[in-house]
Amino acid sequence: MAGKAFHLGWFLQGSSVQAWGEPWTGNIGTEWMVPDFFIEMTRNLERACFDYVLLEDSSYIGESYGGSREIYLHHGLSVPRQDPSVVAALLAQATKHIGIVATFGTFAYPPYLLARLVATLDQVSSGRIGWNAVTGSSDYAARNFGLDGMPPHDTRYDIADEYMEVVRKLWGSWEPGAIVADRERGILVDHTKVHAIDHHGTHFKVRGPLNSGPCVQGQPVIAQAGGSPRGRQFAATHADTIVAMVKGTAGMKAYRDDVRARMAAQGRDPDRCMVLFLVSPVLGDTDEEARAKHRRKLATTEDQIAKRLAHLSKITNLDFGALPLDKPLGSLTTNGHQQSLDEFLKKAGNKTLREAAEIYSDAGSIPLIGTPAQVAEQMGAAMEEIGGDGFLLSTNDTSRRVIAEICDGLVPELQRRGLARRAYSHAMFRDNLLDF
Repeated sequence: MAGKAFHLGWFLQGSSVQAWGEPWTGNIGTEWMVPDFFIEMTRNLERACFDYVLLEDSSYIGESYGGSREIYLHHGLSVPRQDPSVVAALLAQATKHIGIVATFGTFAYPPYLLARLVATLDQVSSGRIGWNAVTGSSDYAARNFGLDGMPPHDTRYDIADEYMEVVRKLWGSWEPGAIVADRERGILVDHTKVHAIDHHGTHFKVRGPLNSGPCVQGQPVIAQAGGSPRGRQFAATHADTIVAMVKGTAGMKAYRDDVRARMAAQGRDPDRCMVLFLVSPVLGDTDEEARAKHRRKLATTEDQIAKRLAHLSKITNLDFGALPLDKPLGSLTTNGHQQSLDEFLKKAGNKTLREAAEIYSDAGSIPLIGTPAQVAEQMGAAMEEIGGDGFLLSTNDTSRRVIAEICDGLVPELQRRGLARRAYSHAMFRDNLLDF
C-alpha cells in the first residue's frame, strides 16, 4: 500500500578512516587519504535520490576515556579526520543533484570566514550546500583554538544565536540581481545592491559585505541537531533540517511536535523544516539472517564495551573509564552532549555500566531489522505514526556492501511503496528538501 513519501539523508560519521577494522571495508586503513570511497558512496546515494549526505566532524582527538588518547588512536575512533570543507567540495564536484552538508563549529570560525566558505561551496556546487551548525562541546577542541574551554551549555547557544544573525546578514549583503554582467555598459556588479552589514553585537563585530558574492540558494540550507531544551529552541529558530536521535516512535513524535510548536511560536512555518531521525538498518536476505547480523553487532567483548564507552566519553566529556563496570550508574551531568547523556541514562535505568554499555550499542531511534521489504514496511509505519519527515541513515560499519544493501535493496522497496522519491524535481538542495 502506497504511503506518504518521506526524506532520506545519510549521516556520515566523519570522513577519513570510516569503519576501519569492520568486515568488508577493504584496505580503508591505508587508502583513506584519497576520498574515492566517499565519492563513490555519494554517487550511489544520489542514484538512490537521497536528499543529502551530512559530513559529521570534530576537531580534536578524544582523550576523555581513561585520560588517554590511546584507545581512540588504536581503534581509529573519530580519528584521523579531514577538513569537511575539502571533502564537501570534492563530493559536490562528483555529483549533480544530492545536497552536501558540511559540519563547522561556531567556536572555530570567525563568522565572516564561515559565511565566505559556505557561500563559496554553494557557488561551486550550483546551490547544493548545507551547513550543519554546531556550537562545539569539548574543552579539548576549544583548547585547539586558543580558548581555555567551552562556555556553559546554554551560553554557547546564546553566542550561536548572534553568530547566525551575523552570517545571515553577510549572505544577504548581496541583493538578488546584484550581478548584472552587462557588457554594453561595462558593469559586472550593481554597487547599489551590495551593502556593509555593520554588525556591532555582544559577541561579534563585523563590517561586511562578503567579497565572495551571493549564495546560489540565497541562503544555504541550515542543519542542526538540538536535543536539549535550549538546543531545540536554537534548531527551531534557525534550522531547515534537524538531526534527531530520540528513542521510540512516541518519543520521536513528541520531539517533532515540540520543535514544530517552537517554530510556530516564532512565526516560522513548521512545514519548511524537515526533522530526520537517525536510524541504523540491519538488512538480510531473510529475517533470520538480519537478526543474526544484529546479534553479532551486539556482541559484548571487553574490548567492544571499552570502545563504546570511549565514544560516549568523547561526546559527553565524562571519563566512563573511571567508573566501575559492575555498579549502577547513578546520576551524571555534563557540559557536553546533554541529550546523548540523557538518552544513555534513561535507557540504563538501574542497570550497571556494563549492562548499559551493551544496550548503548543498539544505535538508532528505532530498531530496523529484516529483509529490505520488511524494513521498508517498518519505516513507513513509523513515519505514519510520527507524522514525518524522514530518516537519516547511519551505520558504524559503512562499506560498499552496506551502501549496496541500502541503495539497491532498501530504497527500491521504499520507492515501490511510494515512500521515497524516484527522481529529483529541482536543481537546488532547499527546493528538493521542500518538495514534499
